[in-house]
Amino acid sequence: MSLRQNALALAVTTVLMAIIGDWSGDPDLARWWYLPLALLLLGLAYEGWIMLRTGLGVAITSAKPRAILGRPAALEMTFTHRLRRLLTLQIAADSPPSVEMDGAVKTLVVPPAGASLPFTATPRRLGQQTWPPLRARVAGPLGLAWWTRPLPAQFTLSVAPDLLRDDAERAGGTASGARARSLLGAGGEVLQLREYRPGDPQHVIDWKATARSNRLVSRDFSEDQHLEIILAIDAGRASSLRAGDLDRFGHFANIAARFAEHAVAHDDQVGLVIFADRPLASIAPGRGVGTVARIRAMLSAVQPATAESNPLNAVLRIRQLVRHRSLVVMLTDLDDASVAGQLASAARLLLPKHLPVLLDYAELYPELRLVVNHGAKPRIRSGDIAEWRHDMQAVARGTNAVCKLSGLVTEAGSANPAQLAPVVDHLLEVFGPGRLMWGSDWPVCELVCSYEEWYQASEMLLVRLDALEREQIYSGTARATYGI
Repeated sequence: MSLRQNALALAVTTVLMAIIGDWSGDPDLARWWYLPLALLLLGLAYEGWIMLRTGLGVAITSAKPRAILGRPAALEMTFTHRLRRLLTLQIAADSPPSVEMDGAVKTLVVPPAGASLPFTATPRRLGQQTWPPLRARVAGPLGLAWWTRPLPAQFTLSVAPDLLRDDAERAGGTASGARARSLLGAGGEVLQLREYRPGDPQHVIDWKATARSNRLVSRDFSEDQHLEIILAIDAGRASSLRAGDLDRFGHFANIAARFAEHAVAHDDQVGLVIFADRPLASIAPGRGVGTVARIRAMLSAVQPATAESNPLNAVLRIRQLVRHRSLVVMLTDLDDASVAGQLASAARLLLPKHLPVLLDYAELYPELRLVVNHGAKPRIRSGDIAEWRHDMQAVARGTNAVCKLSGLVTEAGSANPAQLAPVVDHLLEVFGPGRLMWGSDWPVCELVCSYEEWYQASEMLLVRLDALEREQIYSGTARATYGI
């Protein structure tokens, strides 16, 4: 309780009358200060009795069944009471720690029928956000005091990941179908016949065409029309750190939810793995709106863990979930040194098919520092590098990525400079020495050649460069990228 203007006036009157009566020396006048004091006390008692009968309550409602992470949500507080008179309130609306809203004190006059106060709140974390009691004070009818009343809100805001489109245009809500793509892959339809290349598996050889032409002929197949996608999201310790308006896990969840919507709109299968030091939750790849709903529900239910992340355990779980060639999109903190070793090992699984996703992610976050590991592991042994050449050119032109000149001998099966030259020449052409960094890939390179043999092959491959350009590849790019 805090006194208002009328109570302060009565209190001042009481003090002045007491002083005047004491100075006057008149016993009758000295007792006149009892009157304003009695009025003040009786008035406060009356207001307190009225406050006991108010039956003041509040209900918070949301215009939509759930809020979207990072977007303002329209909410409304409705105040009701049992009195047959106007009630003046002052409200300081508190919010959960993970929800931002205007905390300014608001004044509201509530008639007997009740009154509503609209406001907006922006959730910064997924899941269920329970509202704390509101701090409110009620003006007494005599204007003597503000009477404090904590009002239980009994409201929980459900926060879900962001949407790719508005609710009426949810992915999968409209007709979606397959689109034919003339790409080389592992589908069942023969796309074209071509000459045999060393390393082609036996099942792609067309023996009838071979017999007719008297030379080996191989078949290229059209790519399957639908992708199988796994979204792997880091929910380790570093994911709880704030990055702008949201924590990192919030950004990852929003990207994953939008990606899933886009995938099912194209009739692709999409699954989810959330990991920290171990897999926390997973969903096998599936199609349709139901899969998106399950992914969104799982993202809403998981909170960042306190343990350090281990991407290798996530990769093991992914291998259990998928049996076919799949696109794996991993959302994690590239700057977290504590997981750099495991992340580098997991990144060895990178194949050329992952590059378009790398490009799109870099376009969303142009300030992100990207390193393409092992030249994105081109298929040197089979000689099928046309798609790799196109994608690497797109990465070089569309991002600020640098590329590691390493791990090529294991893809080629030898350290023969003539076999490696088409790949190295293309990397030099699209990235240039300033965005290439040499790496040994030791001890993995020992599966094919020694460290010295790979270094000697590199020297032969880079012989046409001048000393400054070679120095840039061997050390300068790495120092600039890693700040060493």
